[in-house]
Amino acid sequence: MSNTATITYDDKSVRHFMNASIFWGIIGMIVGVLAATQLSWWQMNGKFLETITFGLVKSEGLSYITFGRIRPLHTNAVIFAFVGNMVFAGVYYSTQRLCRVRTASDLLSKIHFWGWQLIIVGAAVTLPAGLTRGKEYAELIWPLNIAVVVIWVVFGLNFFLTLARRNERSLYVSLWFYIATIVTIAMLYIVNHLSLPTSLLHSYPIFGGVQDGLVQWWYGHNAVAFFLTTPILGIMYYFIPKAADRPVYSYRLSIIHFWALVFIYIWAGPHHLLNTALPRWLQMLGMLFSVMLWAPSWAGMLNGLLTLRGAWDKLRTDPVIKFFAAAVTFYGMATFEGPLLSIRAVNALSHYTDWTVGHVHSGALGWNGFMAAGMFYWLAPRLWRTKLWSTSLANMHFWVGLVGILLYVASMWVAGIMQGLMLAQTNPDGATLKYEFVETLNSINIYYGIRSFGGFLFLTGFLMCAVNIFMTARKGRAEDETVEVTVLEKASKDRMTLSEALSSDPVVHAVLALAFMILWFLLPPHADKAALVVTILLIAKSVSAFRAGKGTWSDYFNRLLENYLPFTVLIFAAAAVGGLVQIIPSLLVNRAVNVEDRVQVPYTPLELAGRDIYVAEGCYNCHSQMIRTLVPDVLRYGPGEDQGYSRLGESIYDHPYQWGSKRTGPDLAREGGALVKDAKLMRSGKRDNLWHFNHFLDPRQMSSGSNMPAYPWLFENKTALKELPAKIAAQARLGVPWPAMTKDGIEQNARDQAMEIASSLVTAGAFLPDKPDLGPEELRRHLSETQIVALIAYVQKIGVYAPVEKPPVKNPTLDPDAHRSSSTR
Repeated sequence: MSNTATITYDDKSVRHFMNASIFWGIIGMIVGVLAATQLSWWQMNGKFLETITFGLVKSEGLSYITFGRIRPLHTNAVIFAFVGNMVFAGVYYSTQRLCRVRTASDLLSKIHFWGWQLIIVGAAVTLPAGLTRGKEYAELIWPLNIAVVVIWVVFGLNFFLTLARRNERSLYVSLWFYIATIVTIAMLYIVNHLSLPTSLLHSYPIFGGVQDGLVQWWYGHNAVAFFLTTPILGIMYYFIPKAADRPVYSYRLSIIHFWALVFIYIWAGPHHLLNTALPRWLQMLGMLFSVMLWAPSWAGMLNGLLTLRGAWDKLRTDPVIKFFAAAVTFYGMATFEGPLLSIRAVNALSHYTDWTVGHVHSGALGWNGFMAAGMFYWLAPRLWRTKLWSTSLANMHFWVGLVGILLYVASMWVAGIMQGLMLAQTNPDGATLKYEFVETLNSINIYYGIRSFGGFLFLTGFLMCAVNIFMTARKGRAEDETVEVTVLEKASKDRMTLSEALSSDPVVHAVLALAFMILWFLLPPHADKAALVVTILLIAKSVSAFRAGKGTWSDYFNRLLENYLPFTVLIFAAAAVGGLVQIIPSLLVNRAVNVEDRVQVPYTPLELAGRDIYVAEGCYNCHSQMIRTLVPDVLRYGPGEDQGYSRLGESIYDHPYQWGSKRTGPDLAREGGALVKDAKLMRSGKRDNLWHFNHFLDPRQMSSGSNMPAYPWLFENKTALKELPAKIAAQARLGVPWPAMTKDGIEQNARDQAMEIASSLVTAGAFLPDKPDLGPEELRRHLSETQIVALIAYVQKIGVYAPVEKPPVKNPTLDPDAHRSSSTR
């Protein structure tokens, strides 16, 4: 028995999220254009304010807009503010229609909207202030992390309550992707943001060194997967058929696409750390699964494009179809390029260069940006009950934006490949490198300029979109849609129990085959072969069982789609298994007691203070602290007999790790050095203290052609020594072997080292242009309290290690590398 009901959808929340997405998108893109210009013209880090204010503002650089600080602001604004709000708009609109029910709670919708905007405002304030966790796409400080989790739970609760009240028996494809997004992002975000607070505004990640790197890119890669891809795919599966007035091309293809993507994507994170100190088995696993991603990604792309079959003529007249078709094409291009860059040989050329930046932006601008624009143009007339204000302006937006993307991506491809080749080129003797790092930077500067222009064009197109949506809203009226729906009886859905779902034939076969496949990878010789044989037999049995009971397996899946909770549990399990297999062995094996031949020398209190300044200034956005296992990298950064490539143990105590993902400046892993003769705490590495002092004061004085910003505020701001006891206590709890020290002892130790460095600077002739009248003793006292001295202390310690005897690995079963010859490295 069924009856009907009249419901009014909550389109007000959709309008709010859409408007917020457009607003934050403009902000994020403006910051992005500014950051891009800073790489071509160092004056854009604050010096330009002198010109535009006619001298009222005088500064060599302004801390709040320095590249290292605003680059995270740009990425967070675009990912979580622009795309995040766009996703919420799409999810709220389509979920109500797909479930034929109003969103479960208006109150939760309001908390979700305003809570998310407040988090964005918090990020916009804290990141330029230098308050950061120092991990890409995970920079927000811990109070904001908690706020994100709370608001995400509110979103998830509202979504699942809506599913529970639905008036549609089966879950449509879009809802599968939304479910995967909600549960997987929650898992990724919580694990990667586990931190130990030292104050209200600061914390240390609980993971260190290689473990932190692995967890970070398990999160970072899958933030791209489950925040920038799966929800957009859900939107694609809903809005493209609506816009084209055609059904999805292939329902079966969408099933394969979905499950393969959810299962495989989570394994691919280690490809961000290829040719580094990351254990080899993890690198190979990451590369293998990345290459496998080609299949499901292209299945989704083809399903999207083929949905437009019979509607291609609309490309000439309908800007919505234009944006959707181009977006899906960019998705295909980006998902072809991603696995390509994950091949170790290709990655050796592309990693740490702008090729990766171009790859990321082909997805961000083309896939996310154009899908957002297509959805906005489709939604606006329906949300305000009118026609789009200007189709011509939307078409102009398309072409301006497309040219902008092509200029951006092409320039970064050329710059990245060119720099990668130059960095690896040797002189005729084959033993030395031909180009200095800064020479490669100067060679690609013209492409940085083209990139800035391309980004400016994309921003211009998006401003056209904002005007068009604003004018459309002005000429229409905001009105929620009311429809008549058939009320579904509760007994006709959600009847499958969890035990029934998990004990079904397809699930049991899949779990057993997967378990033995994992054992094949982890077990020692001979046992691994036995596990492989069992895996093959189980797969053969699964195929046989599927053929024998094809209808049974299909019926099971169709029933599963009518039961959202078991369906959600299986999605979570499929997504979680990859992370568990990769992270748990690393947490158990890759510890200081198991490192191969080198272990990091812990920092002194002042060096730790300097490291925190380094992280706060976002230096990791330009510099890495990882010399890869590649010959050109070793020749450039670690040529000494006792140096070479970076070992796992050299950063084992770093919270957070600082291996970097892009080198706009040279690697710093070999910057540190030994204690200076007759000094108690002061070290000196490749360069002396005065070189670093002048380099931070005016980088071009020490390195002609450098695009690094000046840091004049470091010569005035005082080092926060009072915070050190709490920070050291937190690090000790995380396993860093700090010696027992009192609070006074910590502070005195830091002051002693600072005075040694300050004295060396004064003796060497350090000069502060803003304080020409200071005598030697006054200058010594002034400098000893400043951040620049703490930062120099840290730089002179980077990469310092102690040799250790190679011990046996205590957990060989969980370390596949221990079973294999080191010659394969």
